[in-house]
Amino acid sequence: MSLHSPRSRYLPLLGHEIHVMEWGDPAHPPVICWHGLARTGRDFDELAERLAKTHFVLCPDTIGRGLSSWSHDPQADYRLSHYADIARAMMDLYGLRGTRWIGTSMGGQIGITVAAQTPGRIAALVVNDIGPDVPAPALDRIVTYSSELPTFDTVAGAERWLREVYAPFGPADDPFWTRMTETSVRRRDDGSLTIHYDPRLIEVFDATRETVDLRDLWARVTAPTLVLRGADSDLLTDDLAAEMAATGPKPDIEVFEGCGHAPNLSLPADWTRLAPLLRPLGFET
Repeated sequence: MSLHSPRSRYLPLLGHEIHVMEWGDPAHPPVICWHGLARTGRDFDELAERLAKTHFVLCPDTIGRGLSSWSHDPQADYRLSHYADIARAMMDLYGLRGTRWIGTSMGGQIGITVAAQTPGRIAALVVNDIGPDVPAPALDRIVTYSSELPTFDTVAGAERWLREVYAPFGPADDPFWTRMTETSVRRRDDGSLTIHYDPRLIEVFDATRETVDLRDLWARVTAPTLVLRGADSDLLTDDLAAEMAATGPKPDIEVFEGCGHAPNLSLPADWTRLAPLLRPLGFET
């Protein structure tokens, strides 16, 4: 298989099997792209394909999502601290140092955690539409749409649901939504379809959400950092973005009009805009 083609791998990490999509030449500088709460690493396909021209890109499915294994101990495993441990174990397995990190939503908070706790592991950090804290109304919205897995008779029905629920992702072409649907669903025992994540992770998220405040960790991040924000985001509000810009690594804030939570970064125009922002962070674009 060509190094320019994506490769699917299954990694034994901390007692779990973690699915990772590899893109690009392993000899190139590494980039990790980490997805949001109920999503998968396949959300980054378009961005990873562009980055893979000059980087070795890893897009994992977090435990309990996509093709990664589900936890035998959800209360212990479905937490940011454990996700960060898995990320470090993955870096160790690949022998990565000085990794650049692009994290959407939860993936951004995992990146903040790793960058703060183990300086030097992340050479540059891109946080896509999340802050050290998340407003309660936004958390309520997330729990509402994700706590009960929907069921669908057809893949087309699942795509209609995903287009509606994830409309805040902003503009994207039809192939994005089709691929997102195909990588987001699984068959149930009765043959119907549902979304491909362990519903227990939402139970843990809901029970622990008020304890998650990463401001102390954010203050310890020293890696060069860029924050992306959807103009209509309810997770990363104007006030939270201003707080981030004035604290910790004091990043630039780039606002994407026409998006809520969170910019999907899939279109050629997104890459044209993003590439010059990544160069000061050491990305070879």
